[in-house]
Amino acid sequence: MKLPFALSLVMGVVLLGAGCASNELASKVNNFAESGMLSTKMDLSGTGLTAVPGNIFDRGDLTELNLSNNSLTGALPSQIGQLKNLRLLNASRNQMTGVPSEIGQLSKLEALDLSNNQLTGLPNELGQLSNLRLLDLRGNDVSQPDLAGIRLKLTNTTIIE
Repeated sequence: MKLPFALSLVMGVVLLGAGCASNELASKVNNFAESGMLSTKMDLSGTGLTAVPGNIFDRGDLTELNLSNNSLTGALPSQIGQLKNLRLLNASRNQMTGVPSEIGQLSKLEALDLSNNQLTGLPNELGQLSNLRLLDLRGNDVSQPDLAGIRLKLTNTTIIE
């Protein structure tokens, strides 16, 4: 039985509620996905994540993924490239220091919010995102040479620094 999006989202928030340990959260995400009730939009913002649950990357149907306002460190996992249908990725307000080159595999990506992290370098592969319309990098200290090369390739993208 398909549920309306609003009901799916409410159920997802209840099941994914803040305060869950990462393993418990991952388990709940997986169980909810297997039930067939999970929308193509996943909002894990403000859930206390310290790592992205690995089973998220099995969701090739995802179009929107919100990982904002968590405690993610290091780089986004390279498996992010598996989310081929992703149109919106919000990983803002974390403590991430890197973006993997696999981000360039997200050919349908239209908006990428990496604001308020601890990014310094950016992969050249960001320049492959021909459908990207918005790249938000505010609150980071990104390498200007990296950004200049990406900017040359993303002529139809609004880049906010």
